[in-house]
Amino acid sequence: MPANPTALPRSAVLALWLQSESFAPGVVVRCVQGDDEPHTVSGLPGFEAATAGLKDLVETWSAGPREVVALQPAPGDPAGVPAVATAPATAAGECLAVETPRGSWAVVPEVTAFGSTLERGHLVAWQVLEVPRWSTAVAGALGSLADAERDLRTSLVTATEALDQLDVARWRDDAADAIEAVRSSTTDAWPVPPLEGRRARVLQLATRLLAIVDVATADDGGAVNLWQADQRSTALREVERTARHALAAATFGRTGG
Repeated sequence: MPANPTALPRSAVLALWLQSESFAPGVVVRCVQGDDEPHTVSGLPGFEAATAGLKDLVETWSAGPREVVALQPAPGDPAGVPAVATAPATAAGECLAVETPRGSWAVVPEVTAFGSTLERGHLVAWQVLEVPRWSTAVAGALGSLADAERDLRTSLVTATEALDQLDVARWRDDAADAIEAVRSSTTDAWPVPPLEGRRARVLQLATRLLAIVDVATADDGGAVNLWQADQRSTALREVERTARHALAAATFGRTGG
């Protein structure tokens, strides 16, 4: 689990900035890259024959009308990702989608970690794929932000019950620290533009639920039997799916003239 277990995916940070009315591309690059090595981009319109940088990507979609979303697919659940990009996006676990009057694209980050666990670095290469127009299908797949918030509240009860039943702190030495990290995590330092109330609440709860699922599904721990383990796993898979879809719904937006 990362130092901040509720950190946003890179695609979500980028999506939230790209739907802001105005921003400095250099600021967006610093927010998305964080401590990573400089990101590279391949297949960007206008740069197809050469590798571009993250600033080039931001500048390409920084003006004019656009729809943006950060999708969070998983095996068996493409979560609205266009078919052309399903395989790489599922492998990455995330995908930025952009739609403008000039066309539509899916942008998938390939993240490679290097270094030790104490001093970890990341290389990030974004692949830009031209895709059919996606906004109508994604809106239907994700539902409204109000729907996402309601579903998350229900999932929070399920996830909390699963943790209580597992009593993970009893059977995993690192579990107590992991749970405390989730409980004490803060979104104050998220490198994103100002967010309105409901969007902020959905993002906060979705990332927290995903972190809880990570703790609860590390292994079967206190499960009494295979049936109990299967029931718990099924419930937590649904919590995880709901949280992924809600996170995407909270990054879906339109902007520009």
